[in-house]
Amino acid sequence: MKKSLLIALATLCFALSAHAAVNINTASKEELETVKGIGPAKAQAIIDYRKKNGNFKTVEDLNNVPGFGDKSLAKLKGQVSVMGKSAAGPITTKEKTSP
Repeated sequence: MKKSLLIALATLCFALSAHAAVNINTASKEELETVKGIGPAKAQAIIDYRKKNGNFKTVEDLNNVPGFGDKSLAKLKGQVSVMGKSAAGPITTKEKTSP
């Protein structure tokens, strides 16, 4: 019973986090690529624009990024944000340390 409950809880947490928005001001290229409609080229364009111009003030500011327009922006609504922590979380690799 406990195992079933833990599996259900883990599934629910995963489902909820999958629907949370990715912060375009803090997300890495890999995190941006997890958003449907953002591939490697668009992810890099977001990062390049962010480095050159600073943080996005609104999601609509993506219209200023090469490769984005009203149609692509409409598809991204709800998937990206300019505030909060990215749903994908930081992508890290574990390094072995000796005791």
